[in-house]
Amino acid sequence: MLATIRSLGLTGIEPFAVTAEVGVSQAMPGFDIVGLPDAAVRESRDRVRSALLHSGYPFPDGRIVVNLAPAGVRKVGSLYDLPILIGLLSAQGILPEPQNAIFLGELSLSGEVRSVDGVLPMLLGAAGLGISSAFIPAGNAAEASAVQGMTVYPVAGIGELVCFLRKETTLLPVSDCAFEEAAGPPLADFSDVKGQQVAKRALEIAAAGGHNVLMIGAPGTGKSMLAKRLPSILPEMHPEEAVETTKIYSAAGLLPPGVPLIRNRPFRAPHHTVSTAGMCGGGSIPRPGELSLAHNGVLFLDELPEFQRPVLEALRQPLEDGTLTLSRAQARLSYPSRFTLVAAMNPCPCGYFGHPTRSCTCPEARIERYLDRVSGPLLDRIDLHVEVLPVGYDLLSSRRQEETSAEIRARVTNARGIQDRRFGGLGIPCNAEIPPPMLPRFCPLSPDADALLRKLFDRLSLSGRAYDRILKVSRTIADLDSSGQIELEHLNEAVQYRSLDRKYWNRHR
Repeated sequence: MLATIRSLGLTGIEPFAVTAEVGVSQAMPGFDIVGLPDAAVRESRDRVRSALLHSGYPFPDGRIVVNLAPAGVRKVGSLYDLPILIGLLSAQGILPEPQNAIFLGELSLSGEVRSVDGVLPMLLGAAGLGISSAFIPAGNAAEASAVQGMTVYPVAGIGELVCFLRKETTLLPVSDCAFEEAAGPPLADFSDVKGQQVAKRALEIAAAGGHNVLMIGAPGTGKSMLAKRLPSILPEMHPEEAVETTKIYSAAGLLPPGVPLIRNRPFRAPHHTVSTAGMCGGGSIPRPGELSLAHNGVLFLDELPEFQRPVLEALRQPLEDGTLTLSRAQARLSYPSRFTLVAAMNPCPCGYFGHPTRSCTCPEARIERYLDRVSGPLLDRIDLHVEVLPVGYDLLSSRRQEETSAEIRARVTNARGIQDRRFGGLGIPCNAEIPPPMLPRFCPLSPDADALLRKLFDRLSLSGRAYDRILKVSRTIADLDSSGQIELEHLNEAVQYRSLDRKYWNRHR
């Protein structure tokens, strides 16, 4: 007796088809699972046996062999419990063999169907393969509502699933979720931040053009407070961005229960003790790390020099390419990792170098060692360098209403709209992603701006990357001003955001 049940697996966030071939023969009793299963898959034997017996269905007395094909690809996780159980019932003639349907789910010992990770990317892959129906755990129904083009049935227990497959009862499929219905939680607002107009302006530019930001200032000046409010002024995610982000969180097992789509842009703030594996992704088949979980959102690195040097250097490829490629013995994966980097640091170990009222107690050599933890190549990839100064008592105690995130976001959205029209059909999401060969086309300079940039290039010893990034930031400032070309004032402001590193780093070199 042989039954073939279809399922799926994940390599990173990319699905692949899996076929559970379940054979039952009259021989010495045994239960083997082959096809490169991991420990969780091998343990399916005990869960499936107990779920069948406690649900009132017979367990075969003969020899059971389950082959998870393709046999050369490693199978990971508990999601194959349900297809194996359905295969056993079909092999015994208790159920008809399902056609053009996939099964995903972990089983409890009593026969309940439990949630599994990665349902959304797997269902999207199944829809692309022409699968007409899917049976998934009821706990994954919310994310499944984002999938169109197939009928998805949520299942709470194997009893109701068996009755449905026998056509003895009905199951209600998951209804499609409209993108507008997937609202996210409220975000912290910029109106809470007193003063700091320079830093707010820099974050507005960063949001409008997708630029990276470094904030330098003494403890307590509001660097973390400012960074945490950046998502509130970023433009809303397009449906495609929301699906891509939700796929990553689903595969990582971090999708909140009952959430069909992640609508708010992610904000990730790993502690400075994070490892390289935690930042990039770890495991024999790597799961998404912080760089991928921040995709389409913000990665905030507080106390930047305290991060390990290999962790910081791992940022360089994602900041350039928007993807993170991981090579392991068993897999080579690419995760999307396009994010806005916001970093914050003190100007010295004690935090008070250059403070207007407090004296720095750090020796010169110690300051130099502290600043040298941030490499030149990483600094070169950060577009905006901003000094965050202390706020005085009068401003902190003022009852003046600060500008809200909604007001700033309106300007950001308008600037992003200009970029969408400019880059229509080219696959360029924002100004920060303009390829260098296209800069002359999209970043025209006025004669005065061109003359100034020519002088500054030699005077400031700009690298080719710094030159490109100044043009991109100038382009964003011009978009916020609804200007067709980059004027002198736009370039002047952009250059100011590239000069702060010379105050702190070049004084030691």
